[in-house]
Amino acid sequence: MAIPVIDFSKLNGEERAKTMAQIANGCEEWGFFQLVNHGIPEELLERVKKVSSECYKREREEEFFKNSTPVKLLRELVDKKSNEKLENIDWEDVFLLSDDNEWPPKTLGFKETMTEYRAELKKLAEELMVVMDENLGIPKGYIKNAFNGGEGQKAFFGTKASSCSSRMKRWPDGLQILKGGEWIDVQPLPNSIVINTGDQIEVLSNGRYKSVWHRVNSKRDGTRRSIASFYNPSYDATIAPASQLVTKENEDINTFGYPKFVFGDYMTVYSEQKFLPKEPRFHAVKTV
Repeated sequence: MAIPVIDFSKLNGEERAKTMAQIANGCEEWGFFQLVNHGIPEELLERVKKVSSECYKREREEEFFKNSTPVKLLRELVDKKSNEKLENIDWEDVFLLSDDNEWPPKTLGFKETMTEYRAELKKLAEELMVVMDENLGIPKGYIKNAFNGGEGQKAFFGTKASSCSSRMKRWPDGLQILKGGEWIDVQPLPNSIVINTGDQIEVLSNGRYKSVWHRVNSKRDGTRRSIASFYNPSYDATIAPASQLVTKENEDINTFGYPKFVFGDYMTVYSEQKFLPKEPRFHAVKTV
């Protein structure tokens, strides 16, 4: 079993209807899919991989193994000779690239390359959201406008070198998604973009599109790097199911509909409940 692979270049050709259906299936049944022929130049993708690897080696690796939370926790257990098991921690070193970023200074071409890459990914994400609008039967631009949160606000697009998110991987991999009670390996094709629909898309679609559990199995050998990009709402944006998708049968929150909430409030709850099931999170945000 493998996540769907979709040729995005066929969206505007004779196979548009088929491609639209494939994207709908990826969002509804999987919450994850791969895009190939997505329009981002391969030369740019290769540059992104090159500068991100160089940046980590020059500016992050030594610091990570001194000061990262996972390493500190492991060191404490070793010092105490403890058999305690570490659970629910992010075994990763990440840094966030946003509009107001302080760029790494030692890696030649890093800022220029990542800025270009972010622009291409944002364009791709917004094209994909228009497809989601059409598949859901809601007005064109609905999801983007909901993420913007009103006049004067803008959705946040960030890249983590290590919602609707996309990621590009470097081997060895280890990403898995949970489907039907089984963990399934995600095996990215070269220079594909792996898409996953996040919690906010699930809410806006009133549950038609799925945000699914995913994890990474750590490897003893090799280095894993992931360049994950997130198209998030403005922190002031109000997120709720699109009115066109709410029926009398599912509008009652007590029968598990989705609440209306401010995205910034949701992130407060998320930071405290990241490793817990998402359903209680949706309800907990009502009390913020």
